[in-house]
Amino acid sequence: MIPGPLMLDLEGLVLTPDEEHLLRHPGVGGVIFFSRNFSSRKQMMELVAQIRDIRPELLLCVDQEGGRVQRFREGFTRIPPMQILGDLLPGGDALQLLRDTGWLMASELLASGIDFSFAPVLDVDREGCEVIADRSFSDDPICLVQAAGAFIAGMHEAGMAATGKHFPGHGGVRADSHLETPYDQRSLQALRDRDLRPFVELSNTLDAVMPAHIVFPNIDDNAVGFSRFWLQTVLRDELQFEGVIFSDDLSMKGADIAGSYAQKADSALHAGCDMVLVCNSRPGALEVLDFLESADVNPSPRLPDMLGRQQPDWTTLVASPRWQSTVAKLEELVAAKAK
Repeated sequence: MIPGPLMLDLEGLVLTPDEEHLLRHPGVGGVIFFSRNFSSRKQMMELVAQIRDIRPELLLCVDQEGGRVQRFREGFTRIPPMQILGDLLPGGDALQLLRDTGWLMASELLASGIDFSFAPVLDVDREGCEVIADRSFSDDPICLVQAAGAFIAGMHEAGMAATGKHFPGHGGVRADSHLETPYDQRSLQALRDRDLRPFVELSNTLDAVMPAHIVFPNIDDNAVGFSRFWLQTVLRDELQFEGVIFSDDLSMKGADIAGSYAQKADSALHAGCDMVLVCNSRPGALEVLDFLESADVNPSPRLPDMLGRQQPDWTTLVASPRWQSTVAKLEELVAAKAK
């Protein structure tokens, strides 16, 4: 069965009766977890089992990038910000550590029943954008492509699909799209020369892309996630990208430019998104489900490709030399950075 086009979140550590009912709605296709949904691996796996018992085809995911964006911490390896790893380049062992880190992050989640993390960040930045900064591998697009390519290879080796975000690049604006709609005045050629390069060069290795809630007024009047120009003309036609397109969270203030939740979902899906996210707003999610009941929206056949391709055994994983070696190197990096 193909998942529906809405991804939503949950209130706490266990499913409520209302959530059990909600997850049975055919318009729901996935669940994104936040820190409030996690107290331990054991609890998380029990919650995952509850969900799988209701709808085994639902996509289960989390933001587990590392650094300040790592929702599951206790019992999981603490992953440093990607900028720390990117700064190791061009060191001889840097690419292998990047690959091993992608493999480790993905393996730990897969072993816990989670299908994928929304990673990696492909925004070209260092400290220019408030919401990106050290989440980026580098402010050099060539270095970023090398680092992200190795990280993606590790994710794939573990059996996890990779999602590049935030297309076509969030690093050129200071504003945080969680709080407002950023406007980037650059030309399309300026983006091709810098921010778009990671998406161009890695498009054939990415399984999914998440567009930014940014308006580029000198290119198109619509925010990227609601723009057929960006999602169809550039991403599908020019870059020949065939994977999943996820909207960024429609609850973010940057998305409000498109109207109500129903209008935002309609615009995103008709622009080319395969799935829309509504987080931290149950009324918003319900509004989207009401819209889907009357809308002519077919479930995307691309979505099942995001399901986890392997589920390693946790005990075997943490006993492996590769996991132990990677953890030791990451701990050493974090300790050195703290000095």
